[in-house]
Amino acid sequence: MPTVLIIHEVEDADHWLKSPKREEVFGPAGYTLRTFVDPNDPHTVGLIVEGPGLEKLQEMLQTEELQEAAKSDGVRLDTVRMLGER
Repeated sequence: MPTVLIIHEVEDADHWLKSPKREEVFGPAGYTLRTFVDPNDPHTVGLIVEGPGLEKLQEMLQTEELQEAAKSDGVRLDTVRMLGER
C-alpha cells in the first residue's frame, strides 16, 4: 500500500483538524489519513496518506470535489507538496 506525505499551509489549523472533509473525500476511495501540525508554525500542516495507489491519489487531487474540500478547509492550494515514500 503506497504511502505519501502531503505538506501544505492552512488558514486555521484548528479548523482544518476538526473538519470532516478529508475523511469524506479520501475514506470512500480507500485511503487512511494521519494529520500533523508544525509546532513552530501552526499554519503548516501535513498528512500521511496510505491507500490503493499513487496514480489514483494524483487523479483525486485534481478533482473538483477535492479542490472544494480543500478550499473549505482553508488549504492554501499553492503550497501543497507531495512526497513519495522510497
